[in-house]
Amino acid sequence: MDLFENEVDGGVHEQAIGAGAVVLRGFAAADAARLVAAVEAVIARAPLRHMLTPGGQRMSVAMSNCGALGWISDRRGYRYDAVDPLSGRHWPALPALCTSLAARAARQAGYAGFAPDACLVNRYEPGTRLSLHQDRNERDFDAPIVSVSLGIAAVFLFGGTERADRPLRVPLRHGDVVVWGGPARLRYHGVLPLAAAQHPLTGGYRYNLTLRKAG
Repeated sequence: MDLFENEVDGGVHEQAIGAGAVVLRGFAAADAARLVAAVEAVIARAPLRHMLTPGGQRMSVAMSNCGALGWISDRRGYRYDAVDPLSGRHWPALPALCTSLAARAARQAGYAGFAPDACLVNRYEPGTRLSLHQDRNERDFDAPIVSVSLGIAAVFLFGGTERADRPLRVPLRHGDVVVWGGPARLRYHGVLPLAAAQHPLTGGYRYNLTLRKAG
C-alpha cells in the first residue's frame, strides 16, 4: 500500500494509510502532558485491569474506560456498558480535553461533527501486543475511530476487511493520532509487541486512547 504524506496547519504531517484512514503525526503532542494527567485521573477512579476474552483468555493489555459507555469483555462476550463491573459505579466522565482533541482530529481527517461518548484507555508495557480485530461493538459505524498514542513507540497494524489480509505496519510515536472511518471503518487492526523503552511522561509504558461513538 502506498503512503501519502503532506503538511497541514501547525506543522502536523498528515499521512494517508488507506481510503478513509490517516495518521496525524504529532497532532496531540502539544496536549500530551495534560492528556497523561487526565488518563492518570481516570485510572485512579477506574483502575486498569486485564479483561478476559469470551473464551477465558486473559488480555495482555491493561484497560479502563471513561465516558458515558465503557467497553468490556468477559465470558459473556464483548459489549459496552455504562457501569464499571469492578466498582458498580458509572465510568469516569470523558475529559473535555479528550473530547475536543478527538473532534479536531476527526475534522482534520474529514469527519466533521464527531462527538465521542466512549474512550477505551489501554496501557501497553514491553512485550504487550494487540491481535488483529475489528471495532464492531458500536451501535452503528457512521462515526470514525480516533486513536491517540502517548508514551513509548509502537507499530500499528492496519489490515483489510478480512482477517487474512496482509496488514500495513505503521510506526506510531508519542503524540500521533490515527483516524479511520468511512470505507476503512471495519478494517482489521492491531499492535505488534512493544520493544522496551522509556519515555519522560509515561516511563516504560504506552497509553492509547481510543475514542468512539458507541451509543
